[in-house]
Amino acid sequence: MTKPSTRRSPLRIRLASFVFLCCSVTFIALPSFGQSASAGAQSATSSPPAASPLETKPPDPQPLPMPSMSGPLQTSPPREMEGGSLKVTGILSGIMLTEGNHISGDSATHWDVSNAQVFVQKTTGWWQFYLQGGAYNLPAIGVPFLSTADTIKNIYGPFPQGYLKLVKGNFNVEIGALPTLIGAEYTFSFQNMNIERGLLWNQENAVNRGIQLNETYKKWTAALSWNDGFYSNRYTWLTGSLTYAFNSANSLAFVGGGNAGAYAKNTLATPLALNNEQIYNLIYSYTKGSWVVQPYLQYTDVPTNAKIGIAQGAGTKAGAVLVTYNFKRGFSLAARPEYIKSTGSVSNGAINLLYGPGSGAFGFTVTPTYRKDAFFLRGDFAIVHATNMTPGAAFGPAGLNANQPRGVLEAGFMF
Repeated sequence: MTKPSTRRSPLRIRLASFVFLCCSVTFIALPSFGQSASAGAQSATSSPPAASPLETKPPDPQPLPMPSMSGPLQTSPPREMEGGSLKVTGILSGIMLTEGNHISGDSATHWDVSNAQVFVQKTTGWWQFYLQGGAYNLPAIGVPFLSTADTIKNIYGPFPQGYLKLVKGNFNVEIGALPTLIGAEYTFSFQNMNIERGLLWNQENAVNRGIQLNETYKKWTAALSWNDGFYSNRYTWLTGSLTYAFNSANSLAFVGGGNAGAYAKNTLATPLALNNEQIYNLIYSYTKGSWVVQPYLQYTDVPTNAKIGIAQGAGTKAGAVLVTYNFKRGFSLAARPEYIKSTGSVSNGAINLLYGPGSGAFGFTVTPTYRKDAFFLRGDFAIVHATNMTPGAAFGPAGLNANQPRGVLEAGFMF
């Protein structure tokens, strides 16, 4: 279990998030309110001009590329400001969770703000930017729930992502707090097929501060990043990805990275073992019609380094399948089977990457979703089963239970 946590009262952050979001929504809505009032006054004093045959209706705003979404949720068409150069979107959602065999210090039920965020971006011209701010939660199966207040305080702060982007044709450079290249699941709940992230995601970094180079050539897309790995503030990580698109429906990506140095820092955002790992993914993606299917493999290795407190290294081998089927009338169903196995043993003193050295886990999550315009409602039903666990390192108050069932409900609006 790689990301243990304790729960604190989230009341203050809930109130702050609510005020922040209300102010943001009011700010976004003011231009359209003023336009409506002006249009009403004009129609009361004059007749509308005759339509010209040359006049055409402007195209409707299209969803933006950021934040990235794997579905079934979708970002709303943006509010445009500063003559259309700035685009603003956002999300407000809440979460309720209940689980069995919770560990000591956790509780069986939780409720919190899952997202109260605003996204501001400029997507045209040679210089562009993206800024994401607000409250968020990062729930994941197989680990204790962390309140939104503690998540913001101990992980990425109130502005988790933001970067400057310099564009020249098919080449661009991004500098700032960037979404990771690693893995097949995104950082925030609304970006993914399931509400909670999976077992493989718990071995991956999510946001890195650094610089990233991106290039697209015909069917190839490549990216290379120099960054601080698990938010360590030490720039010794290199990550890269290479993707080949066979056609509009099928693509294959190889992703890899790791720490080129060694760092003994150990915090919730920068876990010692994971921040010193090497990690590799092979990700296949199929998207056509109502189907989205994404199987992927993952390999990690944490080398032995006694100088920073890793007396005996270990690694993991894992695989998962992410799948969504979209029905009619806003309904969809997503599923995620996954398995992960770590190396090492208690006898050789290997580090613990799961539920004790040499342990493994199987997870299965199913997520029905309903969307209607900006509103969404969805639920997670998940089970994690630990294998070859070390007594005291798994589930339940004493860490002796191999299974943890969990149910999650999330509802909200994307604006």
